[in-house]
Amino acid sequence: AVQLVESGGASVQTGGSLRLSCVASGDTSSTYCIGWYRQVPGKEREGVAVLYPGDGRTVYADSVKGRFTISRDVANNTLYLQMNSLKPEDTATYYCAYDSLSVAHGVIRFVGGYGSRGQGTQVAVSS
Repeated sequence: AVQLVESGGASVQTGGSLRLSCVASGDTSSTYCIGWYRQVPGKEREGVAVLYPGDGRTVYADSVKGRFTISRDVANNTLYLQMNSLKPEDTATYYCAYDSLSVAHGVIRFVGGYGSRGQGTQVAVSS
């Protein structure tokens, strides 16, 4: 199984930037889809961004397009989420996910299953 550890969450003001990191350990060679989702207590999980290691294709939720960028450092098995122009509605706990997200009709959904998820890192954006 792949173990994931996120970091980089913090409290920032509106318009600020953060970069989240997710370090993976274990066998990631067969991973099909990696990405980020977020969750606010009492609300459903929201897929934020995914990256397909096979061809490098990326998909973003409409709510973050143009502001967030997902990237990967293959050598260090680290996934990043660069978040710019942050808004209060971006406040959530952000989770890294390997093979736990799917994309249909441009919408990223958390599907769970046998994929791996991290413990989360908290992002708070104040107005």
